[in-house]
Amino acid sequence: MAEIIRAVTKDDMAKISVITARDMVERARQIHSLRPVGTAALGRTLCGASLLGEMLKEEDATLTIRIRGNGPIGSVVAVSDSAGNVRGYVSNPAVDLPVRQRDGKLDVGGAIGTEGTLTVSRDLGLREPYIGSTALRTGEVAEDLAAYLTESDQVGSACGLGVLVDVDESVKAAGGFIVQLMPFAPDEVVSALEENIFMMDQLTTILDEDGPEAVIDQVLRGLEPHITQRTHVAYECKCTRERVLQAVMSLPEEDLAELRADGKEVEVSCQFCDKVYTFAPDEVAAWTHRE
Repeated sequence: MAEIIRAVTKDDMAKISVITARDMVERARQIHSLRPVGTAALGRTLCGASLLGEMLKEEDATLTIRIRGNGPIGSVVAVSDSAGNVRGYVSNPAVDLPVRQRDGKLDVGGAIGTEGTLTVSRDLGLREPYIGSTALRTGEVAEDLAAYLTESDQVGSACGLGVLVDVDESVKAAGGFIVQLMPFAPDEVVSALEENIFMMDQLTTILDEDGPEAVIDQVLRGLEPHITQRTHVAYECKCTRERVLQAVMSLPEEDLAELRADGKEVEVSCQFCDKVYTFAPDEVAAWTHRE
């Protein structure tokens, strides 16, 4: 079961959100038939989106993280609602890369690439969504997301995201954390957090062996944290036949005209969950472009 746990320090100088998401990422792996490096890339992005989405105050708001690098995996997309439930995909799920020679870890940075952008879009139900982006640094997701939060949101933050893939390519552990400093946090709190994060055990090992509470204890060691909230989250697709049809109706008129001329049944697959929707020839015959 996936869960987000929030905690704050005794003096409210820092707050943290931690997610444990093995089941959520395993569900994504199964849906998209991901190879290990794709599982890690999408899994990290799903965890980051879930953490940020759950922070949204508006009930019907959504948050989207889109990573577009120059690596072979193409785009990585994750969408969260305000409850932290997520869905996502990668452009090329079959991509597989050898582990990094220097440390034997999955080469997520190589799959995503180091040239490109990380974009976060928050749809709060207003006329236009709030969109911010930052250039990719490493392609490892956590470092790039932390840079976005610092540069675009102007919030001093640290982020850790990890996915541990088992020998059978299933997900053994997955999750992450985002810790944010209050504007009035003194230097000694900043220094303590930096040292704690530098000295902490490997994130996925903590999650696998000790659970998310241990992540809080290690990141906020010495700062007397206390848990304020727990939220269950899941991989959850919002697709319906009506929503898929709306997406089809946004295609250029020449594409719809070609489908009508074929006079055949049309199958449309949801990019988030791979569910297939079938439209009969008489339905297709009525398709016209809508602005």
